[in-house]
Amino acid sequence: MIRLLSTVLVTLAATLSLSAQRPAPAPVPAPADVAKPPADAATTASGLASKVLTPGKGTSKPGPTDLVTVRYTGWTTDGKMFDSSLSQPAPVTFPLNRLIKGWGEGLQLMVAGEKRRFWIPQNLAYNGQPARPAGMLVFDVELVEFAVAPGAPPPDVAGPPADAKKTASGIAYRSLRPGKGGQTPVKSSFVTVNYTGWTTDGKMFDTSLDKAPATFGLGEVIEGWTEGVQLMTVGERMRFWIPERLAYKGREPKGMLVFDVELIAIK
Repeated sequence: MIRLLSTVLVTLAATLSLSAQRPAPAPVPAPADVAKPPADAATTASGLASKVLTPGKGTSKPGPTDLVTVRYTGWTTDGKMFDSSLSQPAPVTFPLNRLIKGWGEGLQLMVAGEKRRFWIPQNLAYNGQPARPAGMLVFDVELVEFAVAPGAPPPDVAGPPADAKKTASGIAYRSLRPGKGGQTPVKSSFVTVNYTGWTTDGKMFDTSLDKAPATFGLGEVIEGWTEGVQLMTVGERMRFWIPERLAYKGREPKGMLVFDVELIAIK
C-alpha cells in the first residue's frame, strides 16, 4: 500500500488455500454426492464436472481476469471439509486468474447470484502440491458478483457524480454494495479491507486485490480513510473521492484520489 499507512501493514490470509492460513472455519456438512459427480452433472472437455444448485440472474459471465466475489465451501471426496468462507462476515473477492485452474474455468460458466457445485479433478486443483488437499475436490460456490480486474478505472474516476454524498470535510462517497448494517468502525478500530486506488486521470497506483486483504488501525492511515471507513458497515463496498489535503498533502500520488474499499471485518 503506497504510503496509505504510517506503519507496516499486517496482511491477512486470502482464502481457498491461495495465500496464507487463517483460523479454521466452522464445519459444513458434505453434500450427499460428494464422492463423485452425479449422472445429471455436466462435464467440460477438461474434466471439470458441475451442477447448478441455484440459478442466477442475467446472462453476463466473468472473464478470465475479472474479480469474483464469492461464498464457498470445499470438501475432499471422503466428505472432509478443508476450507469455507461461510464463517467470514462478508463474501471474499479474488482475481479469477489467480485461482486453481478448476475455479478459473468453472466460474466463467456462472452468472451473478448462481450457486453451483464443482467436482474438480486433481490436475485442475492443487495437482499434488505439498500441504494441499489431494485428489478430486468438491466445491459449492455462490457467485455474488464480479467486476473488471483491478487496473480498469471506474467511469466516474475523474470526479464524484451528482448522486455522491459529501462529508463536512469534503470527502465524497457513494455506496457500491450495501453491507449488513449495524456496527461501524471507530477511529480506534482495526479493520480488514480490500481496496484499489486511482488518481483522477484513471491511473491505478495501489490495490490489495492481487495480494490479500489488509488489516490496519484506522488511526494509522491517511485522514480520508480514517474518516471515510467509519461510514461503512461490514460487507459494504464504497467509493471515495478524497481531496489532496485529506490524502498525501502534496506528496505522490498528488491531487484528489479515488478509492474503492470493501470492509471485510472490524476488530
